[in-house]
Amino acid sequence: MPPSSDMATRPSALGRLFRRNETALALCLLLLIAVFGVLSDSFLTTRNMTNVLGQAALPLIAATGLALVVIAGEIDVSIGSLFGAVALPLIVVMNVTGSFALGSAAALVFAFAVGAVNGWLVAYVRLNSLIVTLGMLFVLRGLIYLYTGQRAIPDDAMLETFYQIGNGRFLRTLPYPALIAAAVLAVFLWILRYRRFGRQIIAVGGSPEVARLAGYDVARVKFATFVIAALLTAIAGIIMASRQGSAVHVTGIGFEFQVVAAVVLGGVSLAGGIGSLWGVALGVLILAFLANGLGQLNLPTEWQLVITGIIIIAAVTLDESRRRKR
Repeated sequence: MPPSSDMATRPSALGRLFRRNETALALCLLLLIAVFGVLSDSFLTTRNMTNVLGQAALPLIAATGLALVVIAGEIDVSIGSLFGAVALPLIVVMNVTGSFALGSAAALVFAFAVGAVNGWLVAYVRLNSLIVTLGMLFVLRGLIYLYTGQRAIPDDAMLETFYQIGNGRFLRTLPYPALIAAAVLAVFLWILRYRRFGRQIIAVGGSPEVARLAGYDVARVKFATFVIAALLTAIAGIIMASRQGSAVHVTGIGFEFQVVAAVVLGGVSLAGGIGSLWGVALGVLILAFLANGLGQLNLPTEWQLVITGIIIIAAVTLDESRRRKR
């Protein structure tokens, strides 16, 4: 019996798999690793691969939070300055109290306040999120310069726990930051897929009016995503401060672009309502392995920036093309 027209035109399971954005990204990542593995003798060593995972951990933690904001239909570009700013309350409180727990709490409270201000202005006052967070980026950077006098504030407490969180390795192999990033990703993958709040984020980003008619509190959902993004950025900032052993006034400059690039490359639509945290993770890894591989080939930093910029433009163009076809 000949197959029906429906069955003839229906894509196979394998076809659907290869049409998924995550599959394309995974293949790109594997191809990238293979190419650099051939071009550089030291690229595929255990030490280098685990180093890349450690380097990718911080943008992945921050990108997980930013992805929620973008899926909800907004944007937050203040994360670069916040990434650097959280080191100030962290280091200052640790130096005074000798407690990593109190220092981390101070950093998280500071980040919560920043996220709450951003979220309130965007969700309840209904200001443009790009303008609000761009303003916050400059406010935070200015405060960093004013407080530090553009000089690093050293970690005088010298706590082993603080040092290990950014520099230690599990079983002397896998960096702790990579494990923290994996845990953060797993939690929010579960929330976005299986919890009501995750469905609300997607609905709000897809159509705020439809979400409102469905009984969702649109303002509350958007407010919550800004707070979550700020808290996750703070976690990444604490790890970076551990690596540096101080609060450095230039930390985080350009970090927001690295994170936004990974989110867009990962297939999160800037129009909102569409996105996958798996895709974001792959986007982060692609950019991390690309930077590492180009560095090992001694390509000048200027060309690394050019190539990364081209990738971002291509990803945005692809996103816009997909959106227009729907």
